[in-house]
Amino acid sequence: MTTDAPTPARSRSAILAIASGAGFLAFLDTTIVNTTFPDIAASFPEAGRSELSWILDAYFIVIAALLVPAGLLADRVGRKRAFLVGVVLFGVTSLLCAIAPTWETLVAARVLQGVAAAIIAPVSLALVLPEFPREERATAVGIWGAAAALAAACGPPLGGLLVEVADWRWIFLVNLPVTALLVVLGARVLRESRDEHASGRPDLLGAAIAVVGLGALALALVEGREWGWTGAESAASFAIATVALAVVVRRCLTHPVPVIDPALMRIRSFRLGSIGTLLVATAFFSVILGNILFLTQIWGYSVLDAGLGTVPGPLATVVVSGPAGRLADRFGHRAVIVPGCLVYVAALLVLGSAPAEPDYVGHWLPGMVLNGIAIGLVFPTFGAAAVADVPADRFGAASAINGAFRQFGAVIGTALLVAVVGEPAPADALDAAHRGYLVAIVAVLLAAGVALLLRRVPAPATPQPRGSTANAMTA
Repeated sequence: MTTDAPTPARSRSAILAIASGAGFLAFLDTTIVNTTFPDIAASFPEAGRSELSWILDAYFIVIAALLVPAGLLADRVGRKRAFLVGVVLFGVTSLLCAIAPTWETLVAARVLQGVAAAIIAPVSLALVLPEFPREERATAVGIWGAAAALAAACGPPLGGLLVEVADWRWIFLVNLPVTALLVVLGARVLRESRDEHASGRPDLLGAAIAVVGLGALALALVEGREWGWTGAESAASFAIATVALAVVVRRCLTHPVPVIDPALMRIRSFRLGSIGTLLVATAFFSVILGNILFLTQIWGYSVLDAGLGTVPGPLATVVVSGPAGRLADRFGHRAVIVPGCLVYVAALLVLGSAPAEPDYVGHWLPGMVLNGIAIGLVFPTFGAAAVADVPADRFGAASAINGAFRQFGAVIGTALLVAVVGEPAPADALDAAHRGYLVAIVAVLLAAGVALLLRRVPAPATPQPRGSTANAMTA
Protein backbone atom coordinates (compact mmCIF):
# COMPACT_ATOMS: atom_id res chain seq x y z
CA MET A 1 0.00 0.00 0.00
CA THR A 2 1.20 3.50 -0.81
CA THR A 3 2.02 5.74 2.08
CA ASP A 4 1.57 9.52 2.06
CA ALA A 5 3.94 10.10 4.98
CA PRO A 6 6.76 12.52 4.17
CA THR A 7 10.08 10.82 3.56
CA PRO A 8 13.09 11.99 5.62
CA ALA A 9 15.93 13.47 3.59
CA ARG A 10 18.29 10.66 4.58
CA SER A 11 15.84 8.02 3.39
CA ARG A 12 15.29 9.91 0.13
CA SER A 13 19.03 9.87 -0.46
CA ALA A 14 19.24 6.14 0.25
CA ILE A 15 16.37 5.34 -2.09
CA LEU A 16 17.90 7.49 -4.83
CA ALA A 17 21.23 5.73 -4.32
CA ILE A 18 19.63 2.31 -4.81
CA ALA A 19 17.77 3.47 -7.92
CA SER A 20 20.96 4.98 -9.28
CA GLY A 21 22.71 1.69 -8.64
CA ALA A 22 20.08 -0.06 -10.70
CA GLY A 23 20.59 2.44 -13.51
CA PHE A 24 24.31 1.83 -13.23
CA LEU A 25 23.73 -1.90 -13.62
CA ALA A 26 21.64 -1.58 -16.78
CA PHE A 27 23.95 0.95 -18.45
CA LEU A 28 27.09 -0.99 -17.55
CA ASP A 29 25.91 -3.86 -19.72
CA THR A 30 25.45 -1.50 -22.63
CA THR A 31 28.91 0.02 -22.64
CA ILE A 32 30.88 -2.97 -21.44
CA VAL A 33 29.47 -5.18 -24.20
CA ASN A 34 30.22 -2.58 -26.86
CA THR A 35 33.81 -2.39 -25.68
CA THR A 36 34.39 -6.13 -25.90
CA PHE A 37 32.57 -6.53 -29.22
CA PRO A 38 35.79 -7.34 -31.14
CA ASP A 39 36.75 -10.08 -28.68
CA ILE A 40 33.27 -11.58 -28.69
CA ALA A 41 33.50 -11.63 -32.49
CA ALA A 42 36.83 -13.46 -32.27
CA SER A 43 35.22 -16.15 -30.10
CA PHE A 44 32.54 -16.79 -32.72
CA PRO A 45 34.37 -16.58 -36.09
CA GLU A 46 31.48 -18.26 -37.88
CA ALA A 47 29.33 -15.16 -37.34
CA GLY A 48 29.74 -11.85 -39.16
CA ARG A 49 29.38 -8.39 -37.71
CA SER A 50 25.72 -8.19 -38.73
CA GLU A 51 24.88 -11.41 -36.85
CA LEU A 52 26.84 -10.37 -33.79
CA SER A 53 25.13 -6.98 -33.72
CA TRP A 54 22.10 -8.84 -32.35
CA ILE A 55 24.01 -9.29 -29.09
CA LEU A 56 23.47 -5.54 -28.72
CA ASP A 57 20.19 -5.02 -30.54
CA ALA A 58 18.33 -7.94 -28.94
CA TYR A 59 18.86 -6.33 -25.54
CA PHE A 60 17.67 -2.93 -26.75
CA ILE A 61 14.64 -4.25 -28.63
CA VAL A 62 13.26 -6.24 -25.71
CA ILE A 63 13.70 -3.32 -23.33
CA ALA A 64 11.99 -0.94 -25.75
CA ALA A 65 8.97 -3.21 -26.16
CA LEU A 66 8.57 -4.32 -22.55
CA LEU A 67 9.32 -1.17 -20.54
CA VAL A 68 5.70 -0.01 -20.42
CA PRO A 69 4.04 -3.40 -19.74
CA ALA A 70 6.66 -4.16 -17.10
CA GLY A 71 6.09 -0.82 -15.41
CA LEU A 72 2.34 -1.27 -15.44
CA LEU A 73 2.59 -4.79 -14.04
CA ALA A 74 4.84 -3.44 -11.29
CA ASP A 75 2.17 -0.84 -10.46
CA ARG A 76 -0.22 -3.72 -9.80
CA VAL A 77 1.94 -6.31 -8.02
CA GLY A 78 4.05 -3.80 -6.06
CA ARG A 79 7.02 -1.80 -7.21
CA LYS A 80 9.45 -2.95 -4.54
CA ARG A 81 8.60 -6.58 -5.23
CA ALA A 82 8.99 -6.08 -8.98
CA PHE A 83 12.30 -4.27 -8.50
CA LEU A 84 13.75 -7.11 -6.43
CA VAL A 85 12.53 -9.75 -8.88
CA GLY A 86 13.99 -7.79 -11.79
CA VAL A 87 17.39 -7.45 -10.12
CA VAL A 88 17.53 -11.17 -9.27
CA LEU A 89 16.54 -12.05 -12.85
CA PHE A 90 19.24 -9.73 -14.16
CA GLY A 91 21.82 -11.60 -12.12
CA VAL A 92 20.63 -15.02 -13.33
CA THR A 93 20.55 -13.98 -16.98
CA SER A 94 24.00 -12.39 -16.68
CA LEU A 95 25.28 -15.79 -15.62
CA LEU A 96 23.57 -17.36 -18.65
CA CYS A 97 25.31 -14.84 -20.90
CA ALA A 98 28.64 -15.69 -19.33
CA ILE A 99 28.36 -19.43 -20.02
CA ALA A 100 26.76 -19.19 -23.48
CA PRO A 101 28.48 -21.75 -25.76
CA THR A 102 27.40 -20.21 -29.11
CA TRP A 103 26.58 -16.76 -30.43
CA GLU A 104 22.95 -17.83 -30.86
CA THR A 105 22.62 -18.81 -27.20
CA LEU A 106 24.34 -15.57 -26.21
CA VAL A 107 21.73 -13.61 -28.16
CA ALA A 108 18.96 -15.64 -26.48
CA ALA A 109 20.44 -14.94 -23.05
CA ARG A 110 20.66 -11.23 -23.90
CA VAL A 111 16.95 -11.30 -24.75
CA LEU A 112 16.21 -12.61 -21.26
CA GLN A 113 18.58 -10.08 -19.75
CA GLY A 114 16.65 -7.39 -21.62
CA VAL A 115 13.45 -8.59 -19.94
CA ALA A 116 15.10 -8.10 -16.55
CA ALA A 117 16.37 -4.65 -17.48
CA ALA A 118 12.89 -3.72 -18.71
CA ILE A 119 11.61 -4.44 -15.21
CA ILE A 120 14.39 -2.59 -13.41
CA ALA A 121 14.41 0.61 -15.46
CA PRO A 122 10.88 1.98 -14.94
CA VAL A 123 10.48 0.63 -11.42
CA SER A 124 13.69 2.08 -10.04
CA LEU A 125 12.63 5.66 -10.64
CA ALA A 126 8.99 4.94 -9.91
CA LEU A 127 10.16 4.11 -6.39
CA VAL A 128 12.20 7.30 -6.13
CA LEU A 129 10.51 10.37 -7.51
CA PRO A 130 7.40 10.40 -5.32
CA GLU A 131 9.87 11.23 -2.58
CA PHE A 132 10.99 14.50 -4.23
CA PRO A 133 9.05 17.76 -4.67
CA ARG A 134 8.50 18.94 -8.23
CA GLU A 135 11.17 21.61 -8.13
CA GLU A 136 13.83 19.01 -7.25
CA ARG A 137 12.91 16.33 -9.78
CA ALA A 138 15.15 17.46 -12.65
CA THR A 139 18.04 17.45 -10.18
CA ALA A 140 17.16 13.89 -9.13
CA VAL A 141 17.05 12.88 -12.80
CA GLY A 142 20.47 14.45 -13.23
CA ILE A 143 21.86 12.37 -10.37
CA TRP A 144 20.35 9.21 -11.80
CA GLY A 145 21.77 10.16 -15.19
CA ALA A 146 25.16 10.76 -13.62
CA ALA A 147 25.12 7.19 -12.27
CA ALA A 148 24.32 5.92 -15.76
CA ALA A 149 27.17 8.03 -17.13
CA LEU A 150 29.48 6.62 -14.46
CA ALA A 151 28.56 3.15 -15.71
CA ALA A 152 29.47 4.31 -19.19
CA ALA A 153 32.79 5.49 -17.81
CA CYS A 154 33.46 2.22 -15.97
CA GLY A 155 32.29 -0.04 -18.79
CA PRO A 156 35.05 0.54 -21.38
CA PRO A 157 38.11 0.25 -19.11
CA LEU A 158 36.54 -2.54 -17.05
CA GLY A 159 35.67 -4.49 -20.19
CA GLY A 160 39.14 -3.95 -21.59
CA LEU A 161 40.78 -4.96 -18.31
CA LEU A 162 38.72 -8.14 -18.04
CA VAL A 163 39.59 -9.11 -21.61
CA GLU A 164 43.29 -8.47 -20.92
CA VAL A 165 43.49 -10.53 -17.71
CA ALA A 166 40.73 -13.11 -18.26
CA ASP A 167 37.99 -13.40 -20.89
CA TRP A 168 35.05 -11.43 -22.27
CA ARG A 169 32.66 -13.71 -20.37
CA TRP A 170 33.68 -11.94 -17.18
CA ILE A 171 31.94 -8.77 -18.37
CA PHE A 172 28.70 -10.49 -17.41
CA LEU A 173 29.99 -12.12 -14.24
CA VAL A 174 30.84 -8.71 -12.73
CA ASN A 175 27.08 -8.05 -12.56
CA LEU A 176 26.59 -10.72 -9.90
CA PRO A 177 28.00 -8.88 -6.86
CA VAL A 178 26.19 -5.69 -7.91
CA THR A 179 22.84 -7.49 -8.14
CA ALA A 180 23.42 -9.15 -4.77
CA LEU A 181 24.13 -5.78 -3.12
CA LEU A 182 21.06 -4.18 -4.70
CA VAL A 183 18.82 -7.00 -3.49
CA VAL A 184 20.07 -6.74 0.09
CA LEU A 185 19.82 -2.95 0.26
CA GLY A 186 16.55 -2.80 -1.66
CA ALA A 187 14.88 -5.27 0.67
CA ARG A 188 15.88 -3.17 3.69
CA VAL A 189 15.38 0.40 2.44
CA LEU A 190 12.75 0.57 -0.30
CA ARG A 191 9.09 1.17 0.59
CA GLU A 192 6.43 -0.91 -1.12
CA SER A 193 3.87 0.93 -3.20
CA ARG A 194 1.32 0.01 -5.85
CA ASP A 195 -1.50 1.58 -7.82
CA GLU A 196 -4.61 0.69 -5.87
CA HIS A 197 -6.82 1.98 -8.69
CA ALA A 198 -5.15 0.15 -11.57
CA SER A 199 -7.47 -1.95 -13.71
CA GLY A 200 -7.08 -4.05 -16.84
CA ARG A 201 -4.11 -6.02 -18.07
CA PRO A 202 -1.20 -4.45 -19.96
CA ASP A 203 -1.15 -5.21 -23.69
CA LEU A 204 1.45 -7.99 -23.69
CA LEU A 205 0.40 -9.07 -27.18
CA GLY A 206 1.03 -5.53 -28.40
CA ALA A 207 4.47 -5.65 -26.76
CA ALA A 208 5.24 -8.94 -28.52
CA ILE A 209 4.20 -7.45 -31.86
CA ALA A 210 6.43 -4.46 -31.11
CA VAL A 211 9.38 -6.86 -30.63
CA VAL A 212 8.65 -8.34 -34.05
CA GLY A 213 8.38 -4.92 -35.66
CA LEU A 214 11.56 -3.52 -34.08
CA GLY A 215 13.43 -6.73 -34.84
CA ALA A 216 12.39 -6.66 -38.48
CA LEU A 217 13.41 -3.00 -38.77
CA ALA A 218 16.82 -3.68 -37.23
CA LEU A 219 17.28 -6.71 -39.51
CA ALA A 220 16.46 -4.65 -42.60
CA LEU A 221 18.95 -1.94 -41.59
CA VAL A 222 21.75 -4.30 -40.60
CA GLU A 223 21.45 -6.58 -43.63
CA GLY A 224 20.48 -3.89 -46.15
CA ARG A 225 24.00 -3.51 -47.55
CA GLU A 226 24.43 -7.26 -48.11
CA TRP A 227 20.89 -7.91 -49.34
CA GLY A 228 20.66 -4.77 -51.42
CA TRP A 229 18.38 -1.99 -50.20
CA THR A 230 15.86 -2.74 -52.95
CA GLY A 231 16.19 -6.52 -52.78
CA ALA A 232 13.38 -8.90 -51.91
CA GLU A 233 14.73 -9.67 -48.42
CA SER A 234 15.06 -6.00 -47.50
CA ALA A 235 11.61 -5.21 -48.86
CA ALA A 236 10.11 -8.11 -46.89
CA SER A 237 11.78 -7.02 -43.64
CA PHE A 238 10.72 -3.40 -44.06
CA ALA A 239 7.18 -4.56 -44.88
CA ILE A 240 7.00 -6.74 -41.76
CA ALA A 241 8.30 -3.87 -39.65
CA THR A 242 5.78 -1.45 -41.13
CA VAL A 243 2.81 -3.77 -40.69
CA ALA A 244 3.80 -4.83 -37.17
CA LEU A 245 4.39 -1.28 -35.94
CA ALA A 246 1.15 -0.14 -37.58
CA VAL A 247 -0.66 -2.88 -35.66
CA VAL A 248 0.98 -1.66 -32.46
CA VAL A 249 -0.23 1.89 -33.16
CA ARG A 250 -3.73 0.58 -33.82
CA ARG A 251 -3.73 -1.40 -30.58
CA CYS A 252 -2.51 1.68 -28.70
CA LEU A 253 -5.60 3.52 -29.91
CA THR A 254 -8.02 0.77 -28.92
CA HIS A 255 -6.54 -1.26 -26.03
CA PRO A 256 -7.50 -0.15 -22.49
CA VAL A 257 -3.90 -0.53 -21.25
CA PRO A 258 -1.75 0.05 -24.36
CA VAL A 259 2.00 -0.13 -24.86
CA ILE A 260 2.02 3.64 -25.47
CA ASP A 261 -0.80 5.74 -24.02
CA PRO A 262 -2.18 8.13 -26.70
CA ALA A 263 -3.30 10.53 -23.97
CA LEU A 264 0.31 11.06 -22.94
CA MET A 265 1.41 11.58 -26.52
CA ARG A 266 -1.08 14.44 -26.78
CA ILE A 267 0.92 16.34 -24.13
CA ARG A 268 3.20 18.57 -26.18
CA SER A 269 6.23 18.54 -23.88
CA PHE A 270 6.01 14.77 -23.44
CA ARG A 271 5.77 14.18 -27.17
CA LEU A 272 8.69 16.49 -27.96
CA GLY A 273 10.81 15.21 -25.07
CA SER A 274 10.31 11.59 -26.12
CA ILE A 275 11.11 12.26 -29.78
CA GLY A 276 14.21 14.18 -28.72
CA THR A 277 15.23 11.29 -26.46
CA LEU A 278 14.92 8.87 -29.39
CA LEU A 279 17.09 11.05 -31.64
CA VAL A 280 19.79 11.61 -29.03
CA ALA A 281 19.83 7.89 -28.22
CA THR A 282 20.29 7.14 -31.92
CA ALA A 283 23.41 9.29 -31.90
CA PHE A 284 24.63 8.12 -28.50
CA PHE A 285 24.54 4.39 -29.14
CA SER A 286 25.94 4.62 -32.66
CA VAL A 287 28.88 6.65 -31.33
CA ILE A 288 29.59 4.22 -28.47
CA LEU A 289 30.10 1.31 -30.87
CA GLY A 290 31.73 3.49 -33.53
CA ASN A 291 34.37 4.78 -31.09
CA ILE A 292 35.47 1.29 -30.09
CA LEU A 293 35.61 0.06 -33.70
CA PHE A 294 37.63 3.14 -34.71
CA LEU A 295 40.18 2.85 -31.93
CA THR A 296 40.68 -0.90 -32.27
CA GLN A 297 40.52 -1.33 -36.04
CA ILE A 298 42.01 1.93 -37.37
CA TRP A 299 44.36 3.14 -34.64
CA GLY A 300 45.20 -0.43 -33.61
CA TYR A 301 44.47 0.04 -29.90
CA SER A 302 43.97 -2.97 -27.67
CA VAL A 303 40.51 -3.32 -26.16
CA LEU A 304 41.91 -2.10 -22.82
CA ASP A 305 43.54 0.94 -24.41
CA ALA A 306 40.36 1.68 -26.38
CA GLY A 307 38.30 1.45 -23.23
CA LEU A 308 40.61 3.78 -21.35
CA GLY A 309 40.62 6.11 -24.35
CA THR A 310 36.86 6.68 -24.12
CA VAL A 311 36.77 7.33 -20.36
CA PRO A 312 37.12 11.15 -20.44
CA GLY A 313 33.75 11.49 -22.21
CA PRO A 314 31.60 9.69 -19.65
CA LEU A 315 33.52 11.30 -16.80
CA ALA A 316 32.69 14.72 -18.23
CA THR A 317 29.06 13.60 -18.39
CA VAL A 318 29.14 12.71 -14.69
CA VAL A 319 30.40 16.18 -13.83
CA VAL A 320 27.88 18.00 -16.04
CA SER A 321 24.65 16.02 -15.45
CA GLY A 322 23.83 17.35 -11.98
CA PRO A 323 24.40 21.04 -12.74
CA ALA A 324 22.52 20.62 -16.04
CA GLY A 325 19.46 19.51 -14.12
CA ARG A 326 19.63 22.54 -11.86
CA LEU A 327 20.03 24.85 -14.85
CA ALA A 328 17.00 23.24 -16.50
CA ASP A 329 14.96 23.71 -13.32
CA ARG A 330 15.82 27.41 -13.34
CA PHE A 331 15.98 28.45 -17.00
CA GLY A 332 13.95 25.79 -18.82
CA HIS A 333 14.89 22.65 -20.72
CA ARG A 334 15.35 24.32 -24.09
CA ALA A 335 18.01 26.66 -22.71
CA VAL A 336 20.12 23.63 -21.78
CA ILE A 337 19.36 21.21 -24.63
CA VAL A 338 19.97 23.46 -27.65
CA PRO A 339 23.48 24.57 -26.60
CA GLY A 340 24.17 20.97 -25.63
CA CYS A 341 23.24 19.77 -29.13
CA LEU A 342 25.57 22.34 -30.69
CA VAL A 343 28.41 21.14 -28.46
CA TYR A 344 27.51 17.56 -29.46
CA VAL A 345 27.79 18.38 -33.16
CA ALA A 346 31.16 20.02 -32.56
CA ALA A 347 32.35 16.91 -30.71
CA LEU A 348 31.23 14.61 -33.51
CA LEU A 349 32.93 16.76 -36.13
CA VAL A 350 36.18 16.49 -34.17
CA LEU A 351 35.86 12.72 -33.71
CA GLY A 352 34.65 12.21 -37.27
CA SER A 353 37.69 13.95 -38.74
CA ALA A 354 40.23 11.89 -36.79
CA PRO A 355 43.25 10.95 -38.93
CA ALA A 356 44.48 7.46 -39.72
CA GLU A 357 47.55 7.96 -37.51
CA PRO A 358 46.88 7.97 -33.74
CA ASP A 359 46.70 11.44 -32.19
CA TYR A 360 45.03 10.96 -28.84
CA VAL A 361 45.97 14.16 -27.00
CA GLY A 362 45.67 16.52 -29.92
CA HIS A 363 42.51 15.09 -31.48
CA TRP A 364 40.68 12.34 -29.64
CA LEU A 365 40.80 13.74 -26.11
CA PRO A 366 39.20 17.10 -27.01
CA GLY A 367 36.49 15.32 -28.97
CA MET A 368 35.69 12.96 -26.10
CA VAL A 369 35.51 15.75 -23.52
CA LEU A 370 33.15 17.77 -25.73
CA ASN A 371 31.11 14.63 -26.33
CA GLY A 372 30.76 13.97 -22.60
CA ILE A 373 29.76 17.55 -21.83
CA ALA A 374 27.11 17.43 -24.54
CA ILE A 375 25.63 14.16 -23.30
CA GLY A 376 25.41 15.53 -19.77
CA LEU A 377 23.53 18.58 -21.02
CA VAL A 378 21.20 16.89 -23.48
CA PHE A 379 20.30 13.33 -22.49
CA PRO A 380 18.88 13.71 -18.95
CA THR A 381 17.36 17.10 -19.78
CA PHE A 382 15.30 15.69 -22.64
CA GLY A 383 14.04 13.04 -20.19
CA ALA A 384 13.10 15.70 -17.64
CA ALA A 385 11.38 17.77 -20.35
CA ALA A 386 9.29 14.78 -21.34
CA VAL A 387 7.61 14.52 -17.94
CA ALA A 388 7.53 18.22 -17.06
CA ASP A 389 3.79 18.60 -17.71
CA VAL A 390 2.67 15.03 -17.01
CA PRO A 391 0.14 14.65 -14.16
CA ALA A 392 1.62 13.14 -11.03
CA ASP A 393 -0.45 9.97 -11.28
CA ARG A 394 0.94 9.28 -14.78
CA PHE A 395 4.65 9.56 -13.98
CA GLY A 396 5.13 5.79 -14.02
CA ALA A 397 3.66 5.31 -17.49
CA ALA A 398 5.41 8.43 -18.81
CA SER A 399 8.77 7.23 -17.47
CA ALA A 400 8.40 3.84 -19.11
CA ILE A 401 7.30 5.25 -22.47
CA ASN A 402 10.14 7.75 -22.58
CA GLY A 403 12.54 4.95 -21.72
CA ALA A 404 11.08 2.89 -24.57
CA PHE A 405 11.80 5.75 -26.97
CA ARG A 406 15.38 5.80 -25.70
CA GLN A 407 15.79 2.09 -26.37
CA PHE A 408 14.15 2.43 -29.77
CA GLY A 409 16.84 5.00 -30.54
CA ALA A 410 19.49 2.52 -29.36
CA VAL A 411 18.15 -0.08 -31.81
CA ILE A 412 18.18 2.39 -34.70
CA GLY A 413 21.58 3.86 -33.83
CA THR A 414 23.33 0.50 -33.52
CA ALA A 415 21.71 -0.89 -36.67
CA LEU A 416 22.49 2.23 -38.71
CA LEU A 417 26.10 2.25 -37.57
CA VAL A 418 26.56 -1.38 -38.64
CA ALA A 419 24.77 -0.70 -41.93
CA VAL A 420 26.78 2.44 -42.77
CA VAL A 421 30.18 1.14 -41.66
CA GLY A 422 29.73 -2.48 -42.78
CA GLU A 423 32.87 -4.61 -42.96
CA PRO A 424 35.11 -2.49 -45.18
CA ALA A 425 38.47 -3.41 -46.65
CA PRO A 426 41.44 -1.97 -44.72
CA ALA A 427 41.97 0.73 -47.34
CA ASP A 428 38.38 1.95 -46.90
CA ALA A 429 38.15 1.62 -43.12
CA LEU A 430 38.85 5.28 -42.33
CA ASP A 431 36.24 6.59 -44.76
CA ALA A 432 33.72 4.08 -43.41
CA ALA A 433 34.37 5.24 -39.85
CA HIS A 434 33.89 8.87 -40.81
CA ARG A 435 30.55 7.97 -42.45
CA GLY A 436 29.48 6.39 -39.18
CA TYR A 437 29.80 9.70 -37.34
CA LEU A 438 27.57 11.38 -39.91
CA VAL A 439 24.68 9.22 -38.65
CA ALA A 440 25.07 10.77 -35.21
CA ILE A 441 25.45 14.32 -36.53
CA VAL A 442 22.18 14.11 -38.46
CA ALA A 443 20.34 12.70 -35.43
CA VAL A 444 21.68 15.44 -33.13
CA LEU A 445 20.73 18.23 -35.53
CA LEU A 446 17.20 16.83 -35.70
CA ALA A 447 17.13 16.68 -31.88
CA ALA A 448 18.14 20.35 -31.70
CA GLY A 449 15.24 21.21 -33.99
CA VAL A 450 12.87 19.33 -31.68
CA ALA A 451 14.27 21.14 -28.63
CA LEU A 452 13.56 24.53 -30.20
CA LEU A 453 9.86 23.66 -30.04
CA LEU A 454 9.95 23.22 -26.26
CA ARG A 455 8.66 25.92 -23.92
CA ARG A 456 11.12 28.82 -23.55
CA VAL A 457 10.86 29.08 -19.75
CA PRO A 458 10.11 26.44 -17.09
CA ALA A 459 6.50 25.90 -16.15
CA PRO A 460 5.45 27.31 -12.76
CA ALA A 461 5.62 24.77 -9.99
CA THR A 462 2.28 23.39 -8.91
CA PRO A 463 1.52 21.26 -5.88
CA GLN A 464 1.83 17.54 -6.57
CA PRO A 465 0.54 14.75 -4.33
CA ARG A 466 3.35 12.98 -2.55
CA GLY A 467 3.40 9.22 -2.58
CA SER A 468 1.44 9.03 -5.84
CA THR A 469 1.05 5.50 -7.05
CA ALA A 470 2.89 5.80 -10.34
CA ASN A 471 5.43 8.56 -9.90
CA ALA A 472 8.64 8.20 -11.87
CA MET A 473 10.96 10.02 -14.21
CA THR A 474 13.39 8.99 -16.87
CA ALA A 475 16.94 9.91 -17.73
